[in-house]
Amino acid sequence: MEKGWTSSEEIVNLYIERIQTYDPKLRSVLELNPDAADIARSLDAERRGKGARGKMHGIPVLMKDNIGTGDRMHTSAGSLALADSYAAEDSFVAARLREAGAVLLGKANMTEWANFMSTTMWAGYSSRGGLVLNPYGPGDLFIGGSSSGSAAAVAANLCAAAIGTETSGSIISPSSQTCLVGIKPTVGLVSRTGMIPLTFTQDSPGPMTRTVEDAAILLTALSGVDERDSKTLASRPHAGLDYTAFLNAEFLKEARIGIPRHYFQFLDPDRLEVMENAIQVMREQGATIVDPVNLPCQETNWNSSVLRYEFKKYLNDYLEKLDPSIPVHSLAELIAFNEANAEQALKYGQNLLIWCEETRGDLSEPEYLDSLRQNQELAGTKGIDYALGEHRLDAIMFLGDEACNDLAAQLGYPSITVPGGYAKEGVIAPGGYNTKGPQGITFVGGAFSEPTLFSLAYGFEQATRHRVPPRMEW
Repeated sequence: MEKGWTSSEEIVNLYIERIQTYDPKLRSVLELNPDAADIARSLDAERRGKGARGKMHGIPVLMKDNIGTGDRMHTSAGSLALADSYAAEDSFVAARLREAGAVLLGKANMTEWANFMSTTMWAGYSSRGGLVLNPYGPGDLFIGGSSSGSAAAVAANLCAAAIGTETSGSIISPSSQTCLVGIKPTVGLVSRTGMIPLTFTQDSPGPMTRTVEDAAILLTALSGVDERDSKTLASRPHAGLDYTAFLNAEFLKEARIGIPRHYFQFLDPDRLEVMENAIQVMREQGATIVDPVNLPCQETNWNSSVLRYEFKKYLNDYLEKLDPSIPVHSLAELIAFNEANAEQALKYGQNLLIWCEETRGDLSEPEYLDSLRQNQELAGTKGIDYALGEHRLDAIMFLGDEACNDLAAQLGYPSITVPGGYAKEGVIAPGGYNTKGPQGITFVGGAFSEPTLFSLAYGFEQATRHRVPPRMEW
């Protein structure tokens, strides 16, 4: 665009054409922004007249359907109950992207209610959009959740980048399954204002892209302090960072990486080979590998009590502010709506919604407070903080989303995954999905360690170049 070889309007129209061609199979895009081409045309004129605002100027980005946009697109979290709901104003994330000059291309499908509706719901499914399929093997390969549509669309080149959200694994998992770079930032680095919540403690929006550099550009645009989200106040010292400054492959020569062998014991041979190859690459690039690293919490079975109690509280806070025309304004009304429309809305039931409704909704229960304290202690002083301090590590290295999600999620710590290879054979994992296909290598660090994680991911990416696009021949 800077050289005049193409324009934002041309790129937007090409992406719309690709979506119309390929997405009926993938079901990754819920709806297109009817104003996208007009916005792109305006940004092209601005580029010619004033110059570009920055690296995001004119770039088409898809938004996960739980991130509010104050325009003619709906914000529904994949639910039929909110199918006609429009956000009253832009979320913080949408506003930051518009300020940076991005084009909000459309809304991406997602696992309904961020996969906290039913214990039997298939990752990528929503009653509003159907089941998202993995472009590397539609109907065969697992897509991961709940930012499934964002992942499939970026992987299939239906947009330049997308925004996902994660509570525990919802960016890292689908990015790993689709040969993408995905980052869940430190909770508080990117504001959640205007986002349909699951929890206050663990939720964060984050970039999903095809390269580490693109992820760094996007996170630079997204991060910032927001007085409406108290979690972001802790990020003030990190506000304004340009994460592209940390794309330093030479950093691997001084890095110390921990290998938590306990979490690899159930990997099938193909996935274990991917992990072993990645460890060898890091050694060859000069990193010090500490292998094994044992975590005192590694036998812990994490519970969902924090999510259970926070979901009702924060979802009720969100729903009660919706326009009176929307049929639900509380979790109880949502459950009733689904029951009244069971044929369309309850393919997988709603046992998690009912489980959450049984709580008081004010976060006063002792079980909630005990679980919050216990989980953070186990994941911190007996988990990530212990490992980083005991072994003087820059990060801990995992395969895909194997076990690292819960560890990092309890503390709101950041994770980044980068394409790590391909498992030609797989096994049927708990839940019934096949483990073969693209595999991500994931780095987990301490709070606000994104600069270090970007250096590690970039060094690994440049040394391996594992990403290949899907063939799109189905």
